[in-house]
Amino acid sequence: MAGAHTSDMKLTLHVWRQRTAQDEGRFETYKIVANEHMSFLEMLDVLNEQLIGAGRDPVAFDHDCREGICGSCSLVIDGRPHGPDMNTATCQLHMRRFKDGDSITIEPFRARAFPMLRDLVVDRTAFDRIQAAGGYVSVNTGSAPDANAIPVPKDDADMAMDAAACIGCGACVAACPNAAAMLFVGAKVSQLALLPQGAPERERRAGLMLQAMDAEGFGNCTNVYECESACPKGISVGNIARLNREVVRSALLSRE
Repeated sequence: MAGAHTSDMKLTLHVWRQRTAQDEGRFETYKIVANEHMSFLEMLDVLNEQLIGAGRDPVAFDHDCREGICGSCSLVIDGRPHGPDMNTATCQLHMRRFKDGDSITIEPFRARAFPMLRDLVVDRTAFDRIQAAGGYVSVNTGSAPDANAIPVPKDDADMAMDAAACIGCGACVAACPNAAAMLFVGAKVSQLALLPQGAPERERRAGLMLQAMDAEGFGNCTNVYECESACPKGISVGNIARLNREVVRSALLSRE
């Protein structure tokens, strides 16, 4: 019926395709009809069904929980990691954010420390190695302690929880012109430095994680603040300042 509302939209997608890390990548253009109620990843599922139906290779992209928890959905959409919405992971982005006739450019996170694997998929295991270098605590296993056994000031607990919200997606690296991982490392150091459970490794945690970060080839922070802007969990750059204080603290204590 003329003038009736439709939730479908015609889109032009410019998608990065690259078979292997050794191959030369390129953008390929696809036409697709999507529904405004779809998530962005569901729209990519429709694209892949279309490609498979035509006998072509589907677009490889990372995903898992599709609930903004796992950090797998690492895409750069129209030049912005995770897309145009603040504090939103790619899997939480919905097509109603776009309009009929739009062109959307989709590419992978680009950083030397995140090697290309295929299409929109990069290897982000560098974050795992940084975490393994110092992002842990020494605790006895067994039954859970009483909730009030170790009093923690509410402000410290709140800041630790805010830092722990980091899902390790790598958007901070993709957004930073230096491909720095300081926001990720700062968040992981902060969540433990603020709690008594993190005390046993505190004197060496920050240094070990920064050494691992440098060894992976990440750049240095120059206070551009793009990391905080792109973070789907709104992690504050204040955690970078705390990381720097932890490094200084460790250095001073080691001289005593």
